[in-house]
Amino acid sequence: MAETVAVRPAEGRDPGGFAYEDRPRLLEGLRAYGLIVAMWVRSTMAYRASFAMTTLGNLAATAFDFVTIVLMFTHVDALGGYTLPEIALLYGVSATAFGLADLLLGSMERLGRRVRDGTLDTLLVRPVPVLAQVAADRFALRRIGRITQGLAVLGYALVTLDIAWTPLKVAMLPAMVISGAAVFGAVFVAGAAFQFVAQDASQVQSAFTYGGATLLQYPPTIFAKDLVRGVTFVVPLAFVSWLPALYVLGRDYPLDLPSWVAFLTPVVAVGCLGLAGLVWRAGLRSYRSTGS
Repeated sequence: MAETVAVRPAEGRDPGGFAYEDRPRLLEGLRAYGLIVAMWVRSTMAYRASFAMTTLGNLAATAFDFVTIVLMFTHVDALGGYTLPEIALLYGVSATAFGLADLLLGSMERLGRRVRDGTLDTLLVRPVPVLAQVAADRFALRRIGRITQGLAVLGYALVTLDIAWTPLKVAMLPAMVISGAAVFGAVFVAGAAFQFVAQDASQVQSAFTYGGATLLQYPPTIFAKDLVRGVTFVVPLAFVSWLPALYVLGRDYPLDLPSWVAFLTPVVAVGCLGLAGLVWRAGLRSYRSTGS
């Protein structure tokens, strides 16, 4: 009788015949993520009319957030000392950054459901990084509606505001959007890792992701300083839009931080991603399935 030999996922081989352990784990994860996303995109585009309607619906639903702010300014000239175009800059940056993170990693919030019903076990036996599988699962292309809406508001702000542009301020715009998306992405991953323990913590995760995005759409001057300190030094969401955007606007930060702190946004983003990766590994190692 032939002996059956079990093969560990890390020692599997892809269709090209290369062992997964022979290539960097990160690159393999990105490749797997891309393949899964492409599969879901093809599935989505099979129903183009449905995709168009859901995307427009997503855009319209998120647009109401900014409409609410516009309605406020029908009664006041400034909010926390900020004009509508200035708040539009804060809104546009945070909405675009969050939209990118939500598009790429928004599916992470479903991890708790997989932990509870045991379907996460099927991902563990595949020769593909679990993080890539969870992040790309049910990739929702309709979320580009949020990004489009954020870019539209950002464009309005840049056209309306009278900013004394410098090369540093110009470079700051794409840097804070990309870095902001990385910070939000790290929060998505860390929140998902917490669900390995809590199992039903999607609402807690949403408080820091969706709640954080809403918080950053308003100027920091309307919030208590303790809250501003919390989103600056504890969960550094302030580096998504507040700190870099206030540098672009030429305004002082409520906590009297030096202006050069705004340039730490990419560093903070990399640090958040590294920390989120460690938290994810710890959470995954603690997983013991659902039992019987």
